[in-house]
Amino acid sequence: MTLPTTHCPALFITAPGSNHGKTTITAALARYHVEQGRKVRVFKSGPDFLDPMILERAGGQPVYQLDLWMMGKAECRRLLYEAALEADLILIEGVMGLFDGEPCSADLAELFSVPVLAVIDATGAAQTVGAIAYGLANYRPGLTFAGVLANNIASPRHTEMILQGMPPDLRYFGGIPRDSRFVLPERHLGLVQAEEVLDLESRMLAAATAIAATGLANLPEAVEFTAPEQKTPPQLLSGIRIGVARDAAFSFIYAANLDLLQEMGATLTFFSPLADAALPDVDSLYLPGGYPELHLQTLQDNRAMKAALQTHFRQGKPIYAECGGLLYLLETIVDKAGLRGEMVGLLPGHAVMQTRLKGLGYQSAPMPGGVLRSHTFHHSLIETPLAPIAFGERVHNTSEGEAIYQLNRLTASYLHCYFASNPMAAAQLFS
Repeated sequence: MTLPTTHCPALFITAPGSNHGKTTITAALARYHVEQGRKVRVFKSGPDFLDPMILERAGGQPVYQLDLWMMGKAECRRLLYEAALEADLILIEGVMGLFDGEPCSADLAELFSVPVLAVIDATGAAQTVGAIAYGLANYRPGLTFAGVLANNIASPRHTEMILQGMPPDLRYFGGIPRDSRFVLPERHLGLVQAEEVLDLESRMLAAATAIAATGLANLPEAVEFTAPEQKTPPQLLSGIRIGVARDAAFSFIYAANLDLLQEMGATLTFFSPLADAALPDVDSLYLPGGYPELHLQTLQDNRAMKAALQTHFRQGKPIYAECGGLLYLLETIVDKAGLRGEMVGLLPGHAVMQTRLKGLGYQSAPMPGGVLRSHTFHHSLIETPLAPIAFGERVHNTSEGEAIYQLNRLTASYLHCYFASNPMAAAQLFS
């Protein structure tokens, strides 16, 4: 059977590593082309939550993750094909460096024949930028390499020295000047959430103006995208009403997870543990990750919401909580400054924020209804007398993964699960 295809200009934005400015450049590219009247669809490779918030503001369209391990080839193919049907431009921001991880950004770019743009921070370098670009372009034969963009250019003379070292067969798209107006603020889990950056619009517009002076002002070449084989999700959640926590404290949600819940028949209603005094009229609850540790006082003082959650639990209704949602359901959270907040108390135990990362990486999550592919990333530790029902299984080593807890119809873990990796297991969490 021949599957339908479509074409759309596309570019994969990568770098030699983290902190070269991939998100800033991707956001600037998206905003520049939106300002030209184009519809831009942006994707983020890897299981990131924070970068997509910035990219969504830049492009004005929902931003989905692309991850070959967590989602699989078919799901990545579906998302790209559907985007290509409606978009004038597709941008994909890579994760870490081009060849970091297994699978890596290069695997994704090569699988879908998307040309690669290397963003290289030129701070403290000049002619060597060309050597780095040459290595990225030639390390893996068969990878389509569009060219290089230098970031943080200090002066016209700096540009001249970079050009002196640039191999003649590599396209140099130009440079973005060093400018504090472009910098996106960060905190312990990555970038500050988009809604908290009050001058985000001016930052993105300034960066977009800089893009206009580079070779990236023109659309990249069109790429052919192939439709996946059609699969209709089972209607396992028909008639189920799910309340989804979503506010500044609980915002780490894969858009594709919400799509799948709806495709399986669920009706979604959003609520705010920070601001609302009552739960919506729902059958199940979804408490995603986020930053509850930054809102301890507000969460503690919202006693009406805590009581509503306790009532929902006593009624035997399902609750599924991930990472920050797990912390919120414990008795207390202690932040880095030692301040303690009284939380919901559905799970016995306490969470304490740490100064260093305490969990990172892919894991298979043996949930009650089956195995879901997932990712963990957290700066806290918890103490609880509750015995786990299972542990996540790490991809690249045999050490014990994250604990999975279950108490009546409440399931909670540090793991962020991707529901399309096992729709039946995902449905079991809410049905």
